[in-house]
Amino acid sequence: MEARKTVTVEIRGEKRNYPVGTPYREIARDCAGLLGEPEEQIALAVEDGKLRELFRTVSRDCRLDFLTLRDEAGHRSYVRTALMLFLKAVQDEFGPEAAGGCRVEFAVGNGSYVDTDGWVEPTWENAERLAGRMRRIREAGTPILKRSCPLEEAIELFAERGMEDKCRLFRYRRSSQVNLYEMDGYFDYYYGFMLPGADCVKWFEVMAYEGGFMLLLPDQKEPDRVAPFQERRKLFATLNASARWDHAMGIETVGELNDQICQGSLSDMILVQEAEQERKIGEIAKDIVARGGVKFVMIAGPSSSGKTSFSHRLSIQLRTLGMTPHPIALDDYFVDRENTPRDEKGDYNFECLEAIDTARFNQDMMRLLKGERVELPTFNFKIGRREYHGNYKQLGPEDILVIEGIHGLNEKTSYALPEESKYKIYISALTSINVDDHNRISTTDGRLLRRIVRDARTRGSDARQTIRMWPSVRRGEEENIFPFQEQADAMFNSALIYELAVLKQFAEPLLFRIEKEDPEYYEAKRLLKFLEYFLGVDTEALPKNSICREFVGGSCFRV
Repeated sequence: MEARKTVTVEIRGEKRNYPVGTPYREIARDCAGLLGEPEEQIALAVEDGKLRELFRTVSRDCRLDFLTLRDEAGHRSYVRTALMLFLKAVQDEFGPEAAGGCRVEFAVGNGSYVDTDGWVEPTWENAERLAGRMRRIREAGTPILKRSCPLEEAIELFAERGMEDKCRLFRYRRSSQVNLYEMDGYFDYYYGFMLPGADCVKWFEVMAYEGGFMLLLPDQKEPDRVAPFQERRKLFATLNASARWDHAMGIETVGELNDQICQGSLSDMILVQEAEQERKIGEIAKDIVARGGVKFVMIAGPSSSGKTSFSHRLSIQLRTLGMTPHPIALDDYFVDRENTPRDEKGDYNFECLEAIDTARFNQDMMRLLKGERVELPTFNFKIGRREYHGNYKQLGPEDILVIEGIHGLNEKTSYALPEESKYKIYISALTSINVDDHNRISTTDGRLLRRIVRDARTRGSDARQTIRMWPSVRRGEEENIFPFQEQADAMFNSALIYELAVLKQFAEPLLFRIEKEDPEYYEAKRLLKFLEYFLGVDTEALPKNSICREFVGGSCFRV
């Protein structure tokens, strides 16, 4: 029987025939007019609901669509491919040892920070040298080739190149095959989809920054331009300090974490990190007291940062210094439900500043600052009204209010309060451990997994609901929290080096419940694939006051 030579592809309602083996990239070019915005760069194909890289080929009748750089999966593929192009340039200009010695540390705004570990001096001349090489590789149209090879062969290949981080990672891999990517003699492994060639990385800049280089890339909203780099010195310092601590502890990658678990030494590591976090909280408390005159501690951070546990632990530290802390939630100052602003879809927008009665908040806080006795509200979320139940406060010399809310760093929230009376703290789970040296873990993924586990435990929400609402949560963070983070007096990283190994056992059953026909299925599948890297550990060794307990349960605090 003669093999079929053509297939029928349906794209947005129109059917077309293509030879078997036609790359998705060619089909995307041919169907640019059907996709609505031909100027948008196509990043990935979607074949019958499954994501496919553009160098894959069509082999059967199917329904096809495409993602652009404005889609999250497409943008992530652009970032990965740009990083591979950067590392290829390092290899070409400074040798394979230098490329293998680079570590992709973290993201700051639209920049990915790469530590070259001394292999490449971080000068402006070298930044331009690397950018020039990247441009030449792009202009040559160098393709990215993907191949599946046996696990042992992959370990041998990376061992020859001195990439011990990947060898260690693969030792814990259950599959007997590994997907490798090659760009003109440069081999690497990547967690996630890639673009088909260097010519797809059209927009980038390279700048020397601190002890390494910052690779500047377009953001998802404006994928066809590189915005000017915005300095975030405090955030960078916090992330860099976490990376240095990981290095000192010998756990910079998932493979090293798995080694600790296998060796039975993770319990000690948990105690060491918890002690380190307590030390930092104690230092913040001492700084608050040392300033004198601080009456309002304003705590803000994105979803699932552990703000509640942090507030409790900070309050305990303040008490050891002779202060009397009182917790207050900004949410208790929500406007009545019918006065809540609505978003473009007509839904209540609880994330915007206008959802808070800032006038009443400032009035109450100013009266407290003057020494008056004030009755504070409690918001009844069931009926959408503020209520008063005799919660009176009057500040004495040692009293201090610990105020938690997403708008805590925004000066418009506390406009009437004197600056010297406020101490602002930004808290976030800034994941510093990497999959391997070239595959960083998104801080957003860490927080999403925290949220999935906590929502299921405390609200009875399934993972579908959490994943469905996550884009809206992130939009609120980008508008109301991240722009103000550099205004904080202190930053606290609540991420724990071991937590993903703990969250794994709680998150996996929740993610497996999502059915293939659900829109959230492919995000769940991506997270499940990510969790496969980790060996799981139980919660027995977790202290009762651990921030991780806020999500998995068993905390000594009311969280």
